[in-house]
Amino acid sequence: MRVLIIGGMAAGPKTAARLRRLVPDAQITIVEQGEYISFGACGMPFYVGKLVPQFDSLYATSYGVFRDSDFFLTRKDVQVLTGTRAVAIDRANKRVLALNLKSQQQYELDYDYLVLTTGAKVVSPPIKGLDLPGVFFMHQPNDALQLRAYLQNRQAQHVTVIGAGVIGMEIADALAGRRLQVTVCEAGPQVLPKLLDIDMARLVARQMRQRKVDLRLSCQVQTLHPDEEGGVSSVTTDSGEFRTDAVVVATGVRPRVDLAKDAGLEIGSSGAIKVDAHMRTSDPSIFAAGDCAAQINSLSQQEVYVPLASTANKQGRVVADNIAGLNTEFDAVMGTTVLQAFDLNIGKTGLGEQEAVDLGLDVITGIVSGHDAPHYYPVHDTVTIKLMANRKTGQILGAQVCGIGDGIKRLDVLTTAMKFGASLKDIANLDLGYAPPYSEAIDVAIQAANMLENKRMGKAQGVSPSQLEQMKREGADICFLDIREPDEVKAAPLKEENVLVIPFGQLRDRYQEIPSDRLVAVFCGMGVRSYDAACFLHSRGLQKVAYIEGGRTTWW
Repeated sequence: MRVLIIGGMAAGPKTAARLRRLVPDAQITIVEQGEYISFGACGMPFYVGKLVPQFDSLYATSYGVFRDSDFFLTRKDVQVLTGTRAVAIDRANKRVLALNLKSQQQYELDYDYLVLTTGAKVVSPPIKGLDLPGVFFMHQPNDALQLRAYLQNRQAQHVTVIGAGVIGMEIADALAGRRLQVTVCEAGPQVLPKLLDIDMARLVARQMRQRKVDLRLSCQVQTLHPDEEGGVSSVTTDSGEFRTDAVVVATGVRPRVDLAKDAGLEIGSSGAIKVDAHMRTSDPSIFAAGDCAAQINSLSQQEVYVPLASTANKQGRVVADNIAGLNTEFDAVMGTTVLQAFDLNIGKTGLGEQEAVDLGLDVITGIVSGHDAPHYYPVHDTVTIKLMANRKTGQILGAQVCGIGDGIKRLDVLTTAMKFGASLKDIANLDLGYAPPYSEAIDVAIQAANMLENKRMGKAQGVSPSQLEQMKREGADICFLDIREPDEVKAAPLKEENVLVIPFGQLRDRYQEIPSDRLVAVFCGMGVRSYDAACFLHSRGLQKVAYIEGGRTTWW
């Protein structure tokens, strides 16, 4: 059996390694146009930020051996042709035309099965000056090496990052950690536009500004200008010009499908190669996996494009299984995506609020802030969770997390439960591990489920930050009821018009001071006291009362 794999980063090497274990006598060849294979590209921002000191460690095994051509030949019996580009696929004769990029020699490679793991390519925005020295696209391994060397050689003091998606955020964090001045320009109105809802994105933007990052939203970059030596020296946007020493472009990626398209393979609605559950393309002898292959969202059942190394590795295993005759399927995805930036643990799984609305779902949402461990435990911090659920059934549709505390553990619990169709009540009844180093007695994920179930059943009335912002824009008459303790109010007064301060301990005696002719938005540190206060005020006949979800964690 001759198996030819085009692409050597994540899915390709995984396919080869798994297939070698299943079919010991298969002839396996990997074609990779770059000089690195099985490279940990997700670690590039950490190398730029010097959290990963050695570049070589990004393509080394955990036991210190480099994953190069010799590694795959001697340990896996897999031939790897680096510096070689696949030029064309002859499907009729099961042959690939290859080009040695160094010698420019062309030759043909035969296959019984072909696996396309051609990955993704960067999106190049319509900005003048992208070809200037000092402008970097963080996609290939050498990009990280060259950026770090350029910053050092130029003695850079300021770097501009174009794009506030996942890669843009990770790079901005890495550069800010080097004590550089960093400006982030994002064309849209929020950071992480494809990941977070606006009310969760606000938390990230606030943290960035607290870390002295110059974050410019709704900012369209137009031109990059050179200095006397030809390197980039300034940036012109739709709101003005500023100086910079280097620019990192992080405006997203799209699937690399030219080879497949030219061969007549079917391309999906997402722009990626269309595959079935076995990762087969429209040609039964050709498979596709990784960032070039389309996926199906398990909730919407629509084709999506979520390029992740974790998905690529799982798909590579499925490809190998099916070539070996094991009839394995790759499940639909939740699109679970996580990152760490500016000390925050950030993530999403399932549908966002607007995504659910666009699908015609009757969605209800809620935001909770809590701690990842009890307040008395020396290591604890805040986690904010936003849950989306079906208003009628309570089935969870999506979750987003943000906070310095360990929100990723909670996100993993929620996405696992969602895979099996869990409802809010199911989450509330999960038997999660508890001890003070790991969580509060009622974990914050369970708190979030309880809150949203209360809201769904009409037992609680909350108002989200985005809803409150919209009301303010529309000129609504709002009374902000601050029920925090006096020292909390003194340390961080609520900067709103029409603020009424009544400490929670005095509320039962003073509730008659609260107006009944307008919305009363109850405010506290994390939303817990506000919820209790809103329940009490409803019992006293004040119906226009809602607690601010997340409290000071989400509203400031």
